[in-house]
Amino acid sequence: MEQNVFFLPHEGLRLAELAEFLGAELVSSDFADVVVRSVAPIGRARAGDVCYILSRRSRDELATCQASAVICDKALADLVPPHIPVILSSNPHAAFAMAGGLFYPAALRPVVFSVESEIAPSAVIDPSAKLEKGVIVEPMAVIGAHAEIGEGTRIGAHSIIGPNVKIGRDCSIAGGASILCALLGNGVIIHNGARIGQDGFGYAPGPRGMIKIVQIGRVIIQDNVEIGANTSIDRGAMDDTVIGEGTKIDNQVQIGHNVQIGRHCAIVAQVGIAGSAKIGNGVQIGGQVGIKGHVTIGDGVQIAAQSGIMTDLAAGGQYGGTPARPLNDYLRDVAQTMSKTRVRGKKPGGEQND
Repeated sequence: MEQNVFFLPHEGLRLAELAEFLGAELVSSDFADVVVRSVAPIGRARAGDVCYILSRRSRDELATCQASAVICDKALADLVPPHIPVILSSNPHAAFAMAGGLFYPAALRPVVFSVESEIAPSAVIDPSAKLEKGVIVEPMAVIGAHAEIGEGTRIGAHSIIGPNVKIGRDCSIAGGASILCALLGNGVIIHNGARIGQDGFGYAPGPRGMIKIVQIGRVIIQDNVEIGANTSIDRGAMDDTVIGEGTKIDNQVQIGHNVQIGRHCAIVAQVGIAGSAKIGNGVQIGGQVGIKGHVTIGDGVQIAAQSGIMTDLAAGGQYGGTPARPLNDYLRDVAQTMSKTRVRGKKPGGEQND
């Protein structure tokens, strides 16, 4: 890949320093002074890059690898050619992620636009709003009455911060986002175009059509949550919509009113969560999953992509399919369906076998 002008390489770090930062072990001190500046996938890593491996399937790529270091666990260290330094880690994936953040800290948050001053002249800030020192407000952003924003937070261009909204310290609100009726903790990242705190989808059928139900709750976003681009999180109807500490939400996710999501969950793109669903801690939800309203998902649950959740799910389980069922049952059903299709003389895609 050609030089990336958007994210320039780091000025350089000795392998001994990198290993110490990662809490890992540099196998040979002979390589302590080798300088690394970037991260790369193993297939195109070159001098100055750090890469990682997770399985023996990387054996062939290692034969031609030109990286300045490979991060791996002890069981795979023998695969690495002797001329490439090895950094041992019990969690190579996490260590590689930490290295990437160290080399490219600017890439961890939405892209910022430089302004001549902390508050851009074209920003519109209500006189009653309270901004702590070090808050940066980019061009054309709007901050409503009695809003409060903590030290070190950046408000992106053309974003909207509604009246009485409270945003903690060291947050990043990207351009074009809107935040209404919400309270945000510290270290929250909101990506471009996200919509937080608009009214939820609530109607009561009446003799003359649908009657809108008022939505007078809030959105509570706890510390270190990250919310992807164009994701929508509705405010509660009577209660609050809550996103727990450390949870990471991908792009284009819809979260309905009164939903409660626990701590350190991961929710992938195009998931839809209907109102008043309750999701425990450490839950992982694959892309395009649909979750019915008022269901409860236990702690540690893993849900396969494109599943449909119609009922409560017990803690710690793996589920897939529509309606969702234990993952092994779902995979068995898929295998049996494919087998029956072949027996009837058709391929899985519907074409006749030769």
